[in-house]
Amino acid sequence: MSHPDPVELASRLSIPSEAVEPYGHGVGKINIEVISKNRSADRGKLILVTAMTPTSHGEGKTVTAIGLAMALTKRGDRAVACLRQPSLGPVFGLKGGAAGGGKATVEPFHSINLGFTGDIYAIGASHNLLSAMIDNHLFYGNTLDIDAKTISWPRTIDMDDRALRHVVVGMGGPKEEVPRNDGFVITAASEVMAIFGLARDYPDLKARLSRIVIGFRRNGSPVTAGDLEATGAMASLLGKALRPNIVATSEGTPAFVHGGPFANIAHGTASLVSILLGLQHADYCVVETGFASDLGAEKFVDIVSGVGGFSASVAVIVATIRALRYHGGAAAYPDTPSSPAFVEMGLENLMKHIENMRAVGASPVICLNSFPDDTPEEVLVVRRFAESQGVPLAFSTAFREGGSGAMDLAEKVVETAAKGTKSHPLYSLDLPIEKKVETIVRTMYGGEGVEWSEEGLNGLAEAKAIGMSKAPVCIAKTHLSLSDKPALIGRPRDFTVTVRSVHSSVGAGFVVVRMGTIVTMPGLPARPASVDINLTDDGHIEGLH
Repeated sequence: MSHPDPVELASRLSIPSEAVEPYGHGVGKINIEVISKNRSADRGKLILVTAMTPTSHGEGKTVTAIGLAMALTKRGDRAVACLRQPSLGPVFGLKGGAAGGGKATVEPFHSINLGFTGDIYAIGASHNLLSAMIDNHLFYGNTLDIDAKTISWPRTIDMDDRALRHVVVGMGGPKEEVPRNDGFVITAASEVMAIFGLARDYPDLKARLSRIVIGFRRNGSPVTAGDLEATGAMASLLGKALRPNIVATSEGTPAFVHGGPFANIAHGTASLVSILLGLQHADYCVVETGFASDLGAEKFVDIVSGVGGFSASVAVIVATIRALRYHGGAAAYPDTPSSPAFVEMGLENLMKHIENMRAVGASPVICLNSFPDDTPEEVLVVRRFAESQGVPLAFSTAFREGGSGAMDLAEKVVETAAKGTKSHPLYSLDLPIEKKVETIVRTMYGGEGVEWSEEGLNGLAEAKAIGMSKAPVCIAKTHLSLSDKPALIGRPRDFTVTVRSVHSSVGAGFVVVRMGTIVTMPGLPARPASVDINLTDDGHIEGLH
């Protein structure tokens, strides 16, 4: 299919042609100086797209965000979608691609899913350059007196590969290397990815990279990327990558696809620079956040909004009959495809996500993403629930009908946004770290309390010692439950969560708190999506969904 010229596409947002660098058919990069020149520009309304707790295959949040942006355009509004770039881990793993689907996609679909403009590769290279410089410093005498046992900076790769979670490096012998334990994280979980997603401009990028703590000296003081003189080279690998990518949806609506942090192990939102561009150049900036309100949406209001200085007007909560059945108990009865009773019970989960968005001041709109096996009886259950809660309910068939299928959602969003509500952080940064964690657990998850492992307490003490007490927290936990245990579906109550470890991402500016059995290097499923992907003899890609 033909794709709009990126210069013409940017002109629809009044972005000057000289600020656009074409990057292939239908793809462009925007010079970030456009943002600095428009700091005082009027801003559009930010529409946050989140969801109820998803099933393992997702509930169509990206399709909904794309469909909503296209529907707003059909209304005559100037709209832009801000999405994350797909990671190769899910593309080849369980979920498949993340560029939409059906008639609600961003294009070029295959390119976006398979490497795109190379931003994630650049982030991985920047991360691994620091890894190499750490071991090189140890090899050449360790003048910084780094205690190798405290090095916490891993290596990274943009792939699901559980075999790389724990490795030993430096096995070339005493004359060649310094052996030590190491490991890999998926690039979406890299602190460089988080920095990339939160950096406002090049000076901010370099300052954040410089603050990365890689370990400690033998006297207990932290060692940073700046101490290793790695900042300039790391930033140089990210120079072009930091420029937001502009593409078109399947109907020609502009979209920024930039940054790729996961929401279960990172902060889960498109890059700050892309959101700022969207707010400065559109009436409605539709921002997709990862997984459900307890993850991506919470981190948006508590981390991203604070850095960017903006708020969400509306929170679209994507729900499906499939997910409602699942959380109502149908997970134990897979041969029961239709059940108003299960849907009724599953509404407890949806209710919690409505409460979550109200807790942070964003007006909720429920979007029921339609599937072919939804029944009128089940839909009626959801309609009556929405009426009882006073929450607008919209229906979306964007997968089948594109923007036309999301017009109901667009009307409800515009009507709700006109009320002028704005999101706000859940907690004060002045609270102690453990109180911030407890606030999130009690308010967003519905839990009773927090248990801290010994390793978690040690990480907490370390965070306080290096000056991170007033930083926001980024909780890494399962996306399949409101709790830290995937098996607790629906709306669990009277549960406690367990903090397994705490890590200070000083460059990103937040404290990562890991709960349950969450891992930062996922593994492939028994039958990964990669087995169905193929390159045909004439050079076309098939099987990518």
